[in-house]
Amino acid sequence: MKRKILCVVGTRPEAIKMAPVILALKNEPWADVRVLATAQHRHMLDQVMSFFGIKQDIDLDIMRPNQALTTLTARLLLEMDGVLNAEKPDIVLVQGDTTTVMTVALACFYHRIPIGHVEAGLRTWDMQNPFPEEANRVIAGKLARWHFAPTEGSRQNLLREGVPDSDIIVTGNTVIDALLMTAAKDLELGIELDPNKRLVLVTSHRRENFGEPFRNICRALRTLAENNPDVQFLYPVHPNPNVKDVAHELLGPVSNFVLCDPLEYAPFVAAMKRAYLILTDSGGVQEEAPALGKPVLVLREETERPEAVEFGVVKLVGSNYDVIVSEAQRLLDDEAAYREMARGVSPYGDGHGAERIVNSLREYFN
Repeated sequence: MKRKILCVVGTRPEAIKMAPVILALKNEPWADVRVLATAQHRHMLDQVMSFFGIKQDIDLDIMRPNQALTTLTARLLLEMDGVLNAEKPDIVLVQGDTTTVMTVALACFYHRIPIGHVEAGLRTWDMQNPFPEEANRVIAGKLARWHFAPTEGSRQNLLREGVPDSDIIVTGNTVIDALLMTAAKDLELGIELDPNKRLVLVTSHRRENFGEPFRNICRALRTLAENNPDVQFLYPVHPNPNVKDVAHELLGPVSNFVLCDPLEYAPFVAAMKRAYLILTDSGGVQEEAPALGKPVLVLREETERPEAVEFGVVKLVGSNYDVIVSEAQRLLDDEAAYREMARGVSPYGDGHGAERIVNSLREYFN
Protein backbone atom coordinates (compact mmCIF):
# COMPACT_ATOMS: atom_id res chain seq x y z
CA MET A 1 0.00 0.00 0.00
CA LYS A 2 1.39 3.37 -1.04
CA ARG A 3 1.53 6.15 1.52
CA LYS A 4 0.75 9.69 0.40
CA ILE A 5 3.44 12.13 1.56
CA LEU A 6 2.85 15.84 1.05
CA CYS A 7 6.12 17.81 0.97
CA VAL A 8 5.67 21.55 1.52
CA VAL A 9 8.05 24.31 0.44
CA GLY A 10 7.56 28.05 0.64
CA THR A 11 10.91 29.81 0.33
CA ARG A 12 14.22 29.26 -1.41
CA PRO A 13 15.97 27.83 1.69
CA GLU A 14 13.08 25.42 2.24
CA ALA A 15 13.31 24.24 -1.37
CA ILE A 16 17.09 23.74 -1.13
CA LYS A 17 16.85 21.69 2.06
CA MET A 18 13.75 19.73 1.01
CA ALA A 19 15.00 18.91 -2.49
CA PRO A 20 17.22 15.98 -1.39
CA VAL A 21 14.33 14.60 0.70
CA ILE A 22 11.81 14.92 -2.14
CA LEU A 23 14.18 13.32 -4.65
CA ALA A 24 14.98 10.46 -2.25
CA LEU A 25 11.30 9.83 -1.50
CA LYS A 26 10.44 9.75 -5.21
CA ASN A 27 12.75 6.72 -5.50
CA GLU A 28 10.77 4.82 -2.85
CA PRO A 29 8.15 2.43 -4.30
CA TRP A 30 5.97 2.74 -1.18
CA ALA A 31 5.78 6.57 -1.31
CA ASP A 32 3.27 8.60 -3.30
CA VAL A 33 4.99 11.98 -3.19
CA ARG A 34 3.07 15.21 -3.72
CA VAL A 35 4.80 18.61 -3.66
CA LEU A 36 3.04 21.74 -2.46
CA ALA A 37 4.54 25.19 -3.05
CA THR A 38 3.07 28.00 -0.98
CA ALA A 39 5.40 30.36 -2.91
CA GLN A 40 6.06 32.56 0.09
CA HIS A 41 9.09 33.58 -2.01
CA ARG A 42 7.91 33.22 -5.61
CA HIS A 43 10.84 33.87 -7.92
CA MET A 44 13.65 32.51 -5.74
CA LEU A 45 11.65 29.38 -4.94
CA ASP A 46 10.99 28.65 -8.62
CA GLN A 47 14.71 28.90 -9.45
CA VAL A 48 15.63 26.21 -6.94
CA MET A 49 12.81 23.89 -7.91
CA SER A 50 13.86 24.13 -11.55
CA PHE A 51 17.54 23.51 -10.74
CA PHE A 52 16.75 20.28 -8.87
CA GLY A 53 14.19 19.17 -11.46
CA ILE A 54 11.25 19.21 -9.05
CA LYS A 55 7.75 20.26 -10.12
CA GLN A 56 5.08 21.28 -7.67
CA ASP A 57 1.77 19.44 -7.86
CA ILE A 58 -0.04 22.21 -5.98
CA ASP A 59 0.85 25.91 -6.10
CA LEU A 60 -0.83 28.34 -3.70
CA ASP A 61 1.06 31.41 -5.05
CA ILE A 62 0.40 33.02 -1.68
CA MET A 63 2.68 36.07 -1.68
CA ARG A 64 1.43 39.61 -2.26
CA PRO A 65 3.41 42.88 -2.20
CA ASN A 66 4.01 44.25 1.31
CA GLN A 67 1.90 41.48 2.83
CA ALA A 68 1.73 41.57 6.65
CA LEU A 69 2.58 38.41 8.58
CA THR A 70 -0.95 38.25 9.97
CA THR A 71 -2.45 38.41 6.47
CA LEU A 72 -0.02 35.81 5.14
CA THR A 73 -0.77 33.47 8.03
CA ALA A 74 -4.55 33.84 7.74
CA ARG A 75 -4.55 33.29 3.97
CA LEU A 76 -2.24 30.28 4.26
CA LEU A 77 -4.35 28.67 6.97
CA LEU A 78 -7.50 28.96 4.86
CA GLU A 79 -5.76 27.68 1.73
CA MET A 80 -4.27 24.72 3.60
CA ASP A 81 -7.69 23.76 4.91
CA GLY A 82 -8.84 23.16 1.34
CA VAL A 83 -5.63 21.38 0.33
CA LEU A 84 -5.72 18.94 3.24
CA ASN A 85 -9.40 18.16 2.67
CA ALA A 86 -8.67 17.38 -0.98
CA GLU A 87 -5.33 15.57 -0.63
CA LYS A 88 -5.83 13.63 2.62
CA PRO A 89 -2.10 12.85 3.01
CA ASP A 90 -0.79 10.23 5.43
CA ILE A 91 2.00 12.59 6.50
CA VAL A 92 3.10 16.15 5.74
CA LEU A 93 6.77 17.15 5.71
CA VAL A 94 7.82 20.73 6.40
CA GLN A 95 11.28 22.25 6.75
CA GLY A 96 12.69 24.97 8.96
CA ASP A 97 11.11 27.99 10.56
CA THR A 98 9.14 30.09 8.07
CA THR A 99 5.56 31.29 8.32
CA THR A 100 4.74 28.49 5.86
CA VAL A 101 6.09 25.88 8.30
CA MET A 102 4.23 27.21 11.33
CA THR A 103 0.93 27.65 9.49
CA VAL A 104 1.04 24.27 7.75
CA ALA A 105 1.84 22.58 11.06
CA LEU A 106 -1.17 24.26 12.67
CA ALA A 107 -3.48 23.31 9.80
CA CYS A 108 -2.29 19.69 9.97
CA PHE A 109 -2.87 19.65 13.72
CA TYR A 110 -6.46 20.73 13.17
CA HIS A 111 -6.86 17.94 10.59
CA ARG A 112 -5.08 15.35 12.80
CA ILE A 113 -2.48 14.71 10.10
CA PRO A 114 1.01 13.88 11.45
CA ILE A 115 3.82 16.31 10.69
CA GLY A 116 7.47 15.53 10.06
CA HIS A 117 9.65 18.55 10.85
CA VAL A 118 12.92 18.64 8.90
CA GLU A 119 15.65 20.70 10.63
CA ALA A 120 13.90 20.49 13.97
CA GLY A 121 15.22 21.76 17.29
CA LEU A 122 17.03 24.95 16.37
CA ARG A 123 16.65 27.47 19.22
CA THR A 124 17.98 30.82 20.39
CA TRP A 125 15.58 30.77 23.40
CA ASP A 126 14.60 34.35 22.52
CA MET A 127 11.18 34.67 20.88
CA GLN A 128 12.09 38.09 19.46
CA ASN A 129 15.35 37.03 17.84
CA PRO A 130 15.21 35.98 15.09
CA PHE A 131 11.69 37.30 14.51
CA PRO A 132 9.39 35.60 13.61
CA GLU A 133 11.46 32.46 13.00
CA GLU A 134 12.01 31.46 16.63
CA ALA A 135 8.27 31.43 17.33
CA ASN A 136 7.57 29.60 14.06
CA ARG A 137 9.91 26.71 14.85
CA VAL A 138 8.84 26.45 18.49
CA ILE A 139 5.17 26.20 17.45
CA ALA A 140 5.98 23.68 14.71
CA GLY A 141 8.02 21.69 17.22
CA LYS A 142 5.08 21.49 19.63
CA LEU A 143 2.88 20.06 16.86
CA ALA A 144 5.28 17.71 15.05
CA ARG A 145 5.20 13.92 15.27
CA TRP A 146 8.70 13.33 13.83
CA HIS A 147 11.56 15.68 14.70
CA PHE A 148 14.40 15.35 12.18
CA ALA A 149 17.12 17.16 14.13
CA PRO A 150 20.24 18.22 12.22
CA THR A 151 22.63 17.92 15.18
CA GLU A 152 22.96 16.47 18.66
CA GLY A 153 22.63 20.02 20.01
CA SER A 154 19.24 20.33 18.32
CA ARG A 155 18.22 16.99 19.82
CA GLN A 156 19.15 18.26 23.29
CA ASN A 157 17.04 21.39 22.72
CA LEU A 158 14.02 19.23 21.91
CA LEU A 159 14.57 16.99 24.93
CA ARG A 160 14.74 20.14 27.07
CA GLU A 161 11.28 21.06 25.75
CA GLY A 162 9.87 17.66 26.66
CA VAL A 163 9.87 15.99 23.25
CA PRO A 164 10.14 12.18 23.70
CA ASP A 165 13.53 10.87 22.63
CA SER A 166 11.80 8.23 20.50
CA ASP A 167 10.31 11.02 18.33
CA ILE A 168 13.72 12.59 17.56
CA ILE A 169 16.00 11.37 14.75
CA VAL A 170 19.39 13.05 14.35
CA THR A 171 19.91 13.14 10.59
CA GLY A 172 22.47 15.83 9.79
CA ASN A 173 21.28 18.84 7.86
CA THR A 174 19.97 18.19 4.36
CA VAL A 175 21.47 21.51 3.25
CA ILE A 176 24.80 19.64 3.13
CA ASP A 177 23.20 16.97 0.94
CA ALA A 178 22.09 19.68 -1.48
CA LEU A 179 25.40 21.54 -1.29
CA LEU A 180 27.55 18.50 -2.07
CA MET A 181 25.25 17.51 -4.94
CA THR A 182 25.60 21.01 -6.38
CA ALA A 183 29.26 21.78 -5.65
CA ALA A 184 30.32 18.64 -7.52
CA LYS A 185 28.99 20.18 -10.75
CA ASP A 186 30.78 22.61 -13.06
CA LEU A 187 29.15 25.83 -11.88
CA GLU A 188 29.08 29.24 -13.54
CA LEU A 189 28.88 32.38 -11.38
CA GLY A 190 27.79 34.53 -14.31
CA ILE A 191 29.29 37.73 -12.89
CA GLU A 192 32.59 39.15 -14.12
CA LEU A 193 35.02 39.45 -11.21
CA ASP A 194 38.73 40.22 -11.09
CA PRO A 195 40.43 36.78 -10.80
CA ASN A 196 43.47 38.39 -9.17
CA LYS A 197 41.53 39.81 -6.22
CA ARG A 198 40.32 37.97 -3.15
CA LEU A 199 36.52 37.94 -2.95
CA VAL A 200 34.42 38.83 0.09
CA LEU A 201 30.86 37.57 -0.34
CA VAL A 202 28.08 39.36 1.56
CA THR A 203 24.44 38.46 2.20
CA SER A 204 22.17 40.35 4.59
CA HIS A 205 18.39 40.42 4.59
CA ARG A 206 17.13 39.53 8.10
CA ARG A 207 14.09 41.41 9.34
CA GLU A 208 15.65 42.04 12.78
CA ASN A 209 18.47 43.99 11.10
CA PHE A 210 16.14 46.42 9.29
CA GLY A 211 16.75 50.07 10.09
CA GLU A 212 19.80 51.34 11.95
CA PRO A 213 21.43 47.90 12.43
CA PHE A 214 21.49 47.39 8.66
CA ARG A 215 22.85 50.88 8.07
CA ASN A 216 25.65 50.05 10.54
CA ILE A 217 26.40 46.86 8.61
CA CYS A 218 26.57 48.76 5.32
CA ARG A 219 28.79 51.46 6.82
CA ALA A 220 31.18 48.77 8.05
CA LEU A 221 31.20 47.07 4.65
CA ARG A 222 31.90 50.40 2.98
CA THR A 223 34.86 51.03 5.30
CA LEU A 224 36.25 47.56 4.60
CA ALA A 225 35.96 48.06 0.85
CA GLU A 226 37.58 51.49 0.96
CA ASN A 227 40.42 50.24 3.19
CA ASN A 228 41.06 47.19 0.98
CA PRO A 229 41.09 48.29 -2.68
CA ASP A 230 42.85 45.03 -3.56
CA VAL A 231 39.81 43.02 -2.38
CA GLN A 232 36.57 42.65 -4.34
CA PHE A 233 33.20 42.59 -2.59
CA LEU A 234 30.09 40.91 -3.99
CA TYR A 235 26.65 41.46 -2.50
CA PRO A 236 23.55 39.84 -4.06
CA VAL A 237 20.94 42.26 -2.70
CA HIS A 238 17.55 41.09 -1.44
CA PRO A 239 14.69 42.94 -3.23
CA ASN A 240 13.03 44.12 0.03
CA PRO A 241 13.19 47.96 -0.04
CA ASN A 242 14.47 47.96 3.58
CA VAL A 243 17.57 46.23 2.24
CA LYS A 244 17.85 47.26 -1.39
CA ASP A 245 17.47 51.03 -0.96
CA VAL A 246 20.02 51.30 1.86
CA ALA A 247 22.54 48.96 0.21
CA HIS A 248 22.51 50.92 -3.03
CA GLU A 249 22.70 54.24 -1.20
CA LEU A 250 25.72 53.32 0.96
CA LEU A 251 27.54 50.72 -1.14
CA GLY A 252 26.58 51.55 -4.72
CA PRO A 253 29.22 54.31 -5.12
CA VAL A 254 32.11 52.10 -3.90
CA SER A 255 34.22 51.01 -6.89
CA ASN A 256 35.24 47.56 -5.60
CA PHE A 257 31.72 46.69 -4.39
CA VAL A 258 29.58 44.72 -6.85
CA LEU A 259 25.86 44.84 -6.10
CA CYS A 260 23.68 42.43 -8.04
CA ASP A 261 20.23 40.89 -7.92
CA PRO A 262 19.81 37.74 -5.79
CA LEU A 263 21.71 34.84 -7.33
CA GLU A 264 20.10 31.58 -8.26
CA TYR A 265 21.17 28.64 -6.12
CA ALA A 266 23.87 27.20 -8.38
CA PRO A 267 25.61 30.56 -9.06
CA PHE A 268 25.46 31.30 -5.33
CA VAL A 269 27.23 28.03 -4.56
CA ALA A 270 29.77 29.05 -7.21
CA ALA A 271 30.19 32.39 -5.40
CA MET A 272 30.75 30.62 -2.07
CA LYS A 273 33.36 28.35 -3.67
CA ARG A 274 35.09 31.42 -5.16
CA ALA A 275 34.94 33.49 -1.93
CA TYR A 276 37.84 34.06 0.46
CA LEU A 277 35.57 35.24 3.29
CA ILE A 278 31.80 35.40 3.80
CA LEU A 279 29.77 37.89 5.87
CA THR A 280 26.14 36.90 6.26
CA ASP A 281 23.02 36.90 8.42
CA SER A 282 21.70 33.82 6.60
CA GLY A 283 21.13 30.61 8.53
CA GLY A 284 21.80 28.35 5.56
CA VAL A 285 25.10 30.01 4.66
CA GLN A 286 26.32 29.41 8.24
CA GLU A 287 25.86 25.71 7.54
CA GLU A 288 27.10 25.60 3.95
CA ALA A 289 30.21 27.79 3.95
CA PRO A 290 32.20 25.86 6.62
CA ALA A 291 31.76 22.68 4.56
CA LEU A 292 33.47 24.52 1.69
CA GLY A 293 36.29 25.73 3.94
CA LYS A 294 35.14 29.36 4.04
CA PRO A 295 35.30 31.45 7.26
CA VAL A 296 31.99 33.09 8.15
CA LEU A 297 31.29 36.26 10.11
CA VAL A 298 27.64 36.26 11.15
CA LEU A 299 25.88 39.64 11.09
CA ARG A 300 23.59 38.71 13.99
CA GLU A 301 23.73 38.99 17.78
CA GLU A 302 22.63 35.37 18.32
CA THR A 303 22.53 32.18 16.30
CA GLU A 304 20.44 29.05 16.53
CA ARG A 305 23.37 27.25 14.90
CA PRO A 306 25.99 27.36 17.67
CA GLU A 307 27.83 24.24 16.58
CA ALA A 308 29.92 26.05 13.95
CA VAL A 309 30.75 28.79 16.46
CA GLU A 310 31.95 26.09 18.88
CA PHE A 311 34.00 24.53 16.04
CA GLY A 312 35.64 27.92 15.51
CA VAL A 313 34.67 28.19 11.82
CA VAL A 314 31.94 30.81 12.36
CA LYS A 315 32.04 33.96 14.49
CA LEU A 316 29.21 36.26 15.61
CA VAL A 317 29.84 39.96 14.92
CA GLY A 318 26.28 41.32 15.05
CA SER A 319 25.58 44.73 13.51
CA ASN A 320 28.35 46.48 15.46
CA TYR A 321 30.38 48.66 13.09
CA ASP A 322 33.66 48.37 14.98
CA VAL A 323 33.43 44.61 15.50
CA ILE A 324 32.57 43.90 11.85
CA VAL A 325 35.46 46.02 10.59
CA SER A 326 38.05 44.66 13.03
CA GLU A 327 37.13 40.97 12.67
CA ALA A 328 36.93 41.07 8.87
CA GLN A 329 40.20 43.00 8.63
CA ARG A 330 41.90 40.48 10.91
CA LEU A 331 40.95 37.62 8.61
CA LEU A 332 42.12 39.57 5.57
CA ASP A 333 45.49 40.39 7.16
CA ASP A 334 46.33 37.47 9.48
CA GLU A 335 46.98 34.23 7.57
CA ALA A 336 47.18 32.13 10.74
CA ALA A 337 43.82 33.42 11.99
CA TYR A 338 42.36 32.76 8.55
CA ARG A 339 43.66 29.18 8.36
CA GLU A 340 42.21 28.45 11.80
CA MET A 341 38.70 29.28 10.51
CA ALA A 342 39.12 27.82 7.02
CA ARG A 343 39.52 24.20 8.05
CA GLY A 344 36.79 22.74 5.84
CA VAL A 345 34.93 21.02 8.68
CA SER A 346 31.18 21.05 9.14
CA PRO A 347 29.25 19.92 12.21
CA TYR A 348 26.05 19.93 10.18
CA GLY A 349 26.12 16.79 8.10
CA ASP A 350 27.79 14.27 5.84
CA GLY A 351 25.49 14.44 2.83
CA HIS A 352 23.25 11.55 3.94
CA GLY A 353 20.57 13.46 5.87
CA ALA A 354 17.77 12.78 3.38
CA GLU A 355 18.63 9.08 3.39
CA ARG A 356 18.19 8.94 7.17
CA ILE A 357 14.83 10.75 6.98
CA VAL A 358 13.54 8.36 4.31
CA ASN A 359 14.79 5.33 6.24
CA SER A 360 12.94 6.38 9.39
CA LEU A 361 9.68 6.95 7.48
CA ARG A 362 10.03 3.64 5.65
CA GLU A 363 10.48 1.81 8.94
CA TYR A 364 7.44 3.53 10.42
CA PHE A 365 5.09 2.76 7.52
CA ASN A 366 6.32 -0.78 6.97
